[in-house]
Amino acid sequence: MDTSYHVIGLMSGTSLDGLDIAHCRLTYQSGNWIYKILNATTLIYSDALIQSLQQVETASALDLIALDHSFGQFIGQQVHEFIKQHNLKPDFVASHGHTIFHQPDKHISLQIGNGAYIAAHAQLPVVSDFRTLDIALGGQGAPLVPIGDELLFGAYDYCINLGGIANVSYRQNGQRLAYDICACNMLLNTLANSIDKPYDHNGELARSGSFQPDLLHNLNAPAYFAAPAPKSLGKEWVLEHSLKSLTESNASVADKLHTVCHHIAQQLQLALPLLHQGKHRVLLTGGGAFNLYLVALIQQQLGDAYSVEVPEPEVVSFKEALIFAFLGVLRWRGEHNCLSSVTGASRNNIGGSIYLY
Repeated sequence: MDTSYHVIGLMSGTSLDGLDIAHCRLTYQSGNWIYKILNATTLIYSDALIQSLQQVETASALDLIALDHSFGQFIGQQVHEFIKQHNLKPDFVASHGHTIFHQPDKHISLQIGNGAYIAAHAQLPVVSDFRTLDIALGGQGAPLVPIGDELLFGAYDYCINLGGIANVSYRQNGQRLAYDICACNMLLNTLANSIDKPYDHNGELARSGSFQPDLLHNLNAPAYFAAPAPKSLGKEWVLEHSLKSLTESNASVADKLHTVCHHIAQQLQLALPLLHQGKHRVLLTGGGAFNLYLVALIQQQLGDAYSVEVPEPEVVSFKEALIFAFLGVLRWRGEHNCLSSVTGASRNNIGGSIYLY
């Protein structure tokens, strides 16, 4: 018997480009999961909210809790408006939240946007806090998307998300592996923002720049890149390493963008082992997949053994929101949604707190 769920999936990424809201239908049919994104939008954050999210990591504990609650209320209100606008009747909401701290070596990963406040203002049940159980079991609490890559996008050899942080997921020797590769849109957007642009449209500025070998060397230098998986990155690491290298460089913004794109393409190439004979299908999603210069560099760096594919814009933009909707469905069903082969936890687990409205 087919079973379908209608879920609102929510994602707020480290690049601070807004709240992704995706109304998804997820159907279990003949042993397979089938997805459909029915309605989706990105709510652009106000300058004031961006500033609050950027600065809260150095705020007092009291202010952090206050923003956790007010951001949850804001999300819940936006979801309620989205539901009214499209006349929807979803079963529940699944929210990733917005990451403030991610230091799994210290058993810390905090995503704000309190699930209880989302439930109260969206007037729906909410699944949130997907990472904590995995960290309690000794894992990284990240990446979380690979179970969705496995069950929804299994036709691809590699699933790469070019979000604030680029990550990869693939199946090797019978198990799903995944990890964060390097900073991506956190670098590209920060550089574009420095000249009052929200992003580098189609990578045009990057394409116009010149290659800076010393900057590339510094970007590639951190030990993280040679470390084995499981591993994951947080904003703190990016600030200390990648963004610091950019700040210390005297190159122009265009030259920095150009060189960062080379850095990302090189790190992706190092992250993708050959899995079999013949072409390897590579799925690119996330905001970076709209950067035509970056995509061309990735294909060039990977070479003829790989076929880089950018899907329809809806999947590019909302794949992560879709997969968090799917993680919520798995949590709702009491099924594993976090893989120990990816995170390094002591076992597969069922992550997520449920708030019933």
